[in-house]
Amino acid sequence: MKRIVFIVLTLALVAFVAGVALVRNPFNLPQRHKVAPPPPPKNQVLRDVVVYFGTVDSPYLVQETRAVRECERDEDGITLLVRELIAGSRHGNVPVLPPQTQLLGVLIEGNTARLDFNRALIDYHPGGCSSELLTVRALCDTLAANYPYIRELIIAVEGKAVATLRGHVDLRRPVMADFSWVQRDSEVQTLDDASPQNGEQIH
Repeated sequence: MKRIVFIVLTLALVAFVAGVALVRNPFNLPQRHKVAPPPPPKNQVLRDVVVYFGTVDSPYLVQETRAVRECERDEDGITLLVRELIAGSRHGNVPVLPPQTQLLGVLIEGNTARLDFNRALIDYHPGGCSSELLTVRALCDTLAANYPYIRELIIAVEGKAVATLRGHVDLRRPVMADFSWVQRDSEVQTLDDASPQNGEQIH
């Protein structure tokens, strides 16, 4: 009798442990496994956008096209554009933003967009005159190419205005759209890029 009771209690304990494991990990997946996000809805509307990266053999910008989700708010659309820049080139072009960069906020006032980044934009930036110019120009021109009414860009870091990224490009004033840095064989129809605008200053 005691043996039967022992067997029953043992089976009950095994069943309890198995039940707890089932609740915590119902599909018996490794703990480090992450479920992939669901695919976008089939009826999701996409739009073609232009983003700019650096060129390998010259200090200019070159365009790449992307298909991103259509957004009702321009602020959300700009967020997607910046994420594409952070993700980097798909064709071997030079990145213009550190991959650790995060966009914290977007504010549009008239024809000016204010982008607020985390500290990684500065901490992980390589610095140098050309690199800083490419970063600033790629951001400003990407916004202006896709939202033509946006002509000026203000760059902030963690909610505060910055005078420069790494000591070369003056960011104390808004940077104006200027497509003179875009390679001339680019297919994008720029705004009025016949003459450079008075934007950034170099130290």
